[in-house]
Amino acid sequence: MELLVAELAQGLLEKLEKLDPGQRLLVGLTGIPASGKTSLAHAVVNKVNDVHKQSSPGSLNIAIMIGLDGWHLPRSTLAAMPNSKEAFARRGAHWTFDGEGYVKFVAKLRAPGLVNAPSFSHSAKDPVEDDIQVQSHHRIILLEGLYVFLSIEPWVVAGSMLDERWLVDVDLDDAKERIVKRHVETGVTATEKEATHRAEENDFPS
Repeated sequence: MELLVAELAQGLLEKLEKLDPGQRLLVGLTGIPASGKTSLAHAVVNKVNDVHKQSSPGSLNIAIMIGLDGWHLPRSTLAAMPNSKEAFARRGAHWTFDGEGYVKFVAKLRAPGLVNAPSFSHSAKDPVEDDIQVQSHHRIILLEGLYVFLSIEPWVVAGSMLDERWLVDVDLDDAKERIVKRHVETGVTATEKEATHRAEENDFPS
């Protein structure tokens, strides 16, 4: 894992050197639920920043990770849908996200300067608007989530703006075991049986 992270980080830094000053390198990272994509994204971002600071002591972070969870539609929006029961049951499917808002965000990243991004509060179970700031010194942006370059509208538009697209490949049984455990630990479901049902009926079909 460490070797992979180091290679990916070095590759991004080399590509960044070829860009014009102020231009950002946009990387989309996806994989099935519980594939480890978030952990990989964090590790690569941390490695990029560490290597950069070793060569430029005192400099600011140049890489940042933005998770797609911030574009979950709020529960109030889901409740107002005609199919609200299904929307809550299928929360996490691509149509329960603000795809258009995400596309606009990615487009803004193509211009220099500050860009605000939402985060997601697991305690409130809703997004938090403008909670993350992508500053001008953030030149490498890792966009992580299930649909960062999904090949249907509107997601495909965001995918076309990415410089690189990374797919995390993982054994399906291993991923299922992880996500069942995560659902129970985070309170998404009360029992392992419910977590297994959610994984099979919602997470992996998404």
